[in-house]
Amino acid sequence: MSMYLTTEDYPDQSQWLDQLENADAITVMLDNQAGAISALKQASATLDAAITAMAERLGASSSGRIIYAGAGTSARIGVQDGVELTPTFNWPQERLEYVIAGGMGALMQSVEGAEDHTDAGQTAVTNAAINDKDVVIGLAASGTTAFTISVLAAARQQGALTIGISNNRQTPLLDAAEYPILLETGGEVLAGSTRLKAGTAQKICLNTISTLVMARLGRIKNGLMVAMKPTNAKLVRRKEQMDEYLAKVTDHMTN
Repeated sequence: MSMYLTTEDYPDQSQWLDQLENADAITVMLDNQAGAISALKQASATLDAAITAMAERLGASSSGRIIYAGAGTSARIGVQDGVELTPTFNWPQERLEYVIAGGMGALMQSVEGAEDHTDAGQTAVTNAAINDKDVVIGLAASGTTAFTISVLAAARQQGALTIGISNNRQTPLLDAAEYPILLETGGEVLAGSTRLKAGTAQKICLNTISTLVMARLGRIKNGLMVAMKPTNAKLVRRKEQMDEYLAKVTDHMTN
């Protein structure tokens, strides 16, 4: 028996984008996207728990990695979050990993059927030598992606801390994760296209998790990215401005 997925719901006739003028279609799309924030607010307690556990795990060693796992759109959203951690927070490259259905090439070109391979997920965990120092974040809007579920299950067996993010409730992905995060965004204005509202919610969710984890690990101070490496002219100026600001704040607090 197939599982009911709210992300596959069809839009109401009044929201058929192809039947609307651009101005009305834009309003429909933006109103629909706003639902991502509502879903995240509903998940705030589970986000809190996941962030706390993730920061503790990563802070307990100098080698534990943040590993993003997924297929298709969800994989691309995970990579987008991960690649920003080094320039923003000076998070070591060697402490980042990506486990993608179909391999890294699938980020640019669809590898049909790759997400259905359970064995590939288990193999990927072995090849990446995932262990109990690592944190694995698995993303799948449907919550039924076999590859990602397999990665989370195998990583958890190896002792890794596992976080699962899905846009449908009571799905195998959430069951597989130690810290399940439900972002119940419902149907899309383009039926089944979870690169839209579901993807927006996933991106905001990862922004929230990774930024607050970096804060708990001391890579943010007074709301500033103090661990950033100034690798270009813009960042050199930013670093100088931050140092000047922090010096003033410190001086004010000590007088």
